[in-house]
Amino acid sequence: MRRETIAGLSVVIAGGTDREGGGDGPLVVLLHGFGAPGDDLVPLYRQLDVPHEVRFAFPAAPLDLRTLGAGYAGGRAWWMIDVAALDAAMRGGQRERRTDVVPEGLAAAREAAKDVIRELETLLGAPRSRTILGGFSQGAMVTMDIAVREEQPFAGLALMSGSIVAENEWTPGFARLRGIPVMQSHGRSDPLLPFATAERLRDQLHAAAADVRWVPFPGGHTITSSVLTELGRLVRDVAAAR
Repeated sequence: MRRETIAGLSVVIAGGTDREGGGDGPLVVLLHGFGAPGDDLVPLYRQLDVPHEVRFAFPAAPLDLRTLGAGYAGGRAWWMIDVAALDAAMRGGQRERRTDVVPEGLAAAREAAKDVIRELETLLGAPRSRTILGGFSQGAMVTMDIAVREEQPFAGLALMSGSIVAENEWTPGFARLRGIPVMQSHGRSDPLLPFATAERLRDQLHAAAADVRWVPFPGGHTITSSVLTELGRLVRDVAAAR
């Protein structure tokens, strides 16, 4: 495992023949959620049942919440969340109605992640056709925001406990996901991002003819063993499709 600065972001690289990203195996890029440390998802590469040659990259989001007075010691974010507005929506039972909102900072987050992915392609010799992009929560939303806009598709997507934002901007790009394997997971009792909205995203992916692997689970805003099992299966499928 090694840490590199790539496109201005700290990125942990792991797996592969030398456990530091070596070889020519598929690449899995995972984006962490709001308020998590930049290396929050790194342990997953040891927990997944995948071939030894699979490489992993874990970028740290660009915003350090400590410098923004957000009270998340050590946490990072892809964009700032208006916590007061979110709380008000939750109290008013309107969480499901915020899907058309385009978060301020989403475009910058998208470009930051895309820059990292482009440099990883060159650094690791990982073509887009052998790269899985995924994330948890806010990282899953960045993943979708990139995937619906990119002309060149990824080998697969992993959407763990994500949601819908910028829906009017996403809708025209769903057609780009036709045939793409998408592992989507969500807790039925998620207190932060509604299960019903995740189901709607699932239905939109189905309508776009994506290869949806839907993983609902009892529980909240987290990653369960069932999610890791299906993520591992997605990675193995991509690894086998040489």
